Amino acid sequence: MYSSDNNNLHDDRIFANQILDLIKSLGDDKLTAFFKQMDYTEEEKILYLYQLLKITPKYDKDGKLLPVSETDQLAAVKENGNAIEYIKNPSEDVQLAAVNKKGSAIYYIFDKGIIPSEDVQLAAVNKTGSAIHYIIEKGIIPSEDVQVAAVNKYGRAIQYIQNPSEKVQLAAVNKDDDAIYYIIRNGIIPSETVQLAAVNRYGFAIKYIKNPSEDVQWAAVNKDVRAIRFIKKPSEKVKQLAREKGIKNV
Repeated sequence: MYSSDNNNLHDDRIFANQILDLIKSLGDDKLTAFFKQMDYTEEEKILYLYQLLKITPKYDKDGKLLPVSETDQLAAVKENGNAIEYIKNPSEDVQLAAVNKKGSAIYYIFDKGIIPSEDVQLAAVNKTGSAIHYIIEKGIIPSEDVQVAAVNKYGRAIQYIQNPSEKVQLAAVNKDDDAIYYIIRNGIIPSETVQLAAVNRYGFAIKYIKNPSEDVQWAAVNKDVRAIRFIKKPSEKVKQLAREKGIKNV
């Protein structure tokens, strides 16, 4: 493993490489060549990766440092999903292990220029529903299965999905009391089926619905009679239900 002196040397080289990038941008070939001497050797890169992954370095019989094996990579990400940040070209198995440990680790996969497979995306959102945000912000439209999995894990993940199908909306409102708020906030008018599912779970969800039908009003009040206060013009049928449930002044 690196000694403290080697750690300091690594820090110095990070700083030197930042200077090198600046000099390159300025076009000074002599200074570029000078600072290039402080670049990593291949062995140092491998050794530092071992350190970052918190793995004991391995050598062959001749004492040559071995690259970090997939087995060791898997062990590292199973311990800490974010360790994938330090793996240059992780296999799909390593990606899956990382997001199964920590869904948000999918961010580091994208950061390497890798488009994770649907299996990896599903594993990520099944672990952390909000991880769908990292998929969408990369301009990728996740499949309906990925969207459903995300909102089944975390109903409010619907806020990241621009045009969710009715199936996705239903999964969200069946998971989270306020999911319909995020659907409407994104400019979507949910169907009566979605509205009914929302108020059948949480009567107060009607406060987010503009001009609810009589059936939606009735379902909301039936779920929680106090929801009557969020209905501007309840029908006579809904008023009668509220009176039957103990609200006299309607």
